[in-house]
Amino acid sequence: MRYMPADTRYDRMPYRHCGRSGLKLPAVSLGLWHNFGHDTPHQTKRDICRTAFDHGITHFDLANNYGPPAGSAEEAFGDILKTDFAGYRDELIISSKAGYNMYPGPYGEWGSRKYLIASCDASLRRMGLDYVDIFYSHRFDPDTPLEETMGALDHIVRSGRALYVGISSYNTERTIWSSAPIVSSSGVSGSKRCE
Repeated sequence: MRYMPADTRYDRMPYRHCGRSGLKLPAVSLGLWHNFGHDTPHQTKRDICRTAFDHGITHFDLANNYGPPAGSAEEAFGDILKTDFAGYRDELIISSKAGYNMYPGPYGEWGSRKYLIASCDASLRRMGLDYVDIFYSHRFDPDTPLEETMGALDHIVRSGRALYVGISSYNTERTIWSSAPIVSSSGVSGSKRCE
């Protein structure tokens, strides 16, 4: 039986602007971390997403390493997008992140340009998407210049892989001090502060 979302899904959920952008996020988002791996039955995952959407939760938050195993949450969500939400993509905010350990080797984690762009591409393949609404650098990389990380995020937006970019798990003071001159001097597009 084909899923039909509740007609009342937007009646009670408040939506808030993300920073000074036009992007609006629901007051409650659904994070698909350790509840979307191979150890959770697929029907349970479908029920979680359907119930969330029926209640106005339009933001589904993932990361390349969510599962277990790593990548399986994005694969499962991609399947649900195809079967249940195919006609509703424009109503959804889908975010993903990269920065934590995904695979072995020197480019399997952190914030290098190589890792972030490759991770974004792999996330898009797993979910069967052309773009995500928001792509985050999942954590600060002490060994990669912040200019490189921000430049990679800028490239991800300019290449159409994401509409917006962000940072996650960064120290507030360091973020403000380090990223403000980079963003203003490089003209990084799509970066907005959301709380």
